[in-house]
Amino acid sequence: MNLSNKKRIAAQVMKCGESRVKFDVDNLKSIKEAITKSDIRALIKDDIIKKEKKKGVSRATARKVLKQKRKGRRSGPGRKSGTHKAREPRKKEWMNKIRAIRNLISTLKEKKVISPKVYRTIYNKSKGGFFRSRRHVKLYLEEHKLIKNEKHKS
Repeated sequence: MNLSNKKRIAAQVMKCGESRVKFDVDNLKSIKEAITKSDIRALIKDDIIKKEKKKGVSRATARKVLKQKRKGRRSGPGRKSGTHKAREPRKKEWMNKIRAIRNLISTLKEKKVISPKVYRTIYNKSKGGFFRSRRHVKLYLEEHKLIKNEKHKS
């Protein structure tokens, strides 16, 4: 028994594709008897003809990948496109570094751990690119004994 015509009409009524139209196997006789759109509407109402749910794309894999990325995985050389300098521009790198250093030395000056004179020399040295990081600044201050009182180390 060919029900392709019924399937087509049902798809039209339900506003979906023919592949999503499912017939109840036990009531094929009543489906065969249906001729008009109104007959098919009645069968839809009686749940003899049903519309299958749309299949979505699962987010499970995406969540799994995101979890791994948060752990620091999936970031090896094969994942990287662009040079080191293209991924983080030199200027942005410099800005981050200099802001951190200036922030550190200004707080040290405010807490009176270093004198204004020392602050100025360190500021100029950092401006010239002398220091690699905040840690390097701290090491420099300790080595040259430029810290006023030892209890105010940050």
